[in-house]
Amino acid sequence: MSLGSAGGADRWFESATGTAGGAEVFVFPYAGGIAASFTPWQEAAPPELSVRVAQLPARGVRLHEPPVDDLTELVAELTTAVTERASGPFLLFGHSLGALVAFEVTRELRRRGGPDPLALLVSGAEGPQTRRVARRCHELDDTDLIEALRDFGVTSAALLTDRELMELILPGIRADFALSERYAYRPEPPLELPVHVLLGDRDEHVDPDRAAGWARDCAAPPRVHVYAGGHFFLAEHRSAILDLMRRIVTCHTAPAHSATKDR
Repeated sequence: MSLGSAGGADRWFESATGTAGGAEVFVFPYAGGIAASFTPWQEAAPPELSVRVAQLPARGVRLHEPPVDDLTELVAELTTAVTERASGPFLLFGHSLGALVAFEVTRELRRRGGPDPLALLVSGAEGPQTRRVARRCHELDDTDLIEALRDFGVTSAALLTDRELMELILPGIRADFALSERYAYRPEPPLELPVHVLLGDRDEHVDPDRAAGWARDCAAPPRVHVYAGGHFFLAEHRSAILDLMRRIVTCHTAPAHSATKDR
């Protein structure tokens, strides 16, 4: 499937709410995450940022589309959409599975000759080379997969007990777990752009030593930011993370602005 128009980009990334900022933030959600989960991020974003969230098939507004469980295919589509949508400086941010997707989109952008993000922010995830798959959730039957979701603690109990609704959303969730659990790392040169690693200090799904493995794919040591909380520490620290993004944008765009002013 080709995305040869701006309409394709709109299909994969919802439009940002509020006033467009000076830099776009492309957000890749965690397994089972939907764009609506990040609406508070869009509403709270400072003027320097314009937040756009990936809308994957088989969830949210694309619920009735078949899911994508092949990471190479998904990354190709998302990279095309980022290229079409990005009109200036931008960041890539992903949490958990989304961190892996954001990393691969960054590498695919490099293979295609850019554009490159100002920075890559990976959250709640172990390094691509050092990550461990402890459980193959995509191979579970529906009942056991629902129990696995209950263990993660991000899906409401009311939703988990709604069998009809779960039948609709489980295919997308299963595909997401397949993307993560079937991932095969391919060696490439380290990324030469800034990488920020965001971690929860009580994240039972991320081993700190394995998270340190992100350094293997970075030409310069990544910046590590540790927040209080478990695997889904994002909501509690939304303001701090948005401010981190704002500071990254300011740091990387200020010299260009100054040079323009001097001229």
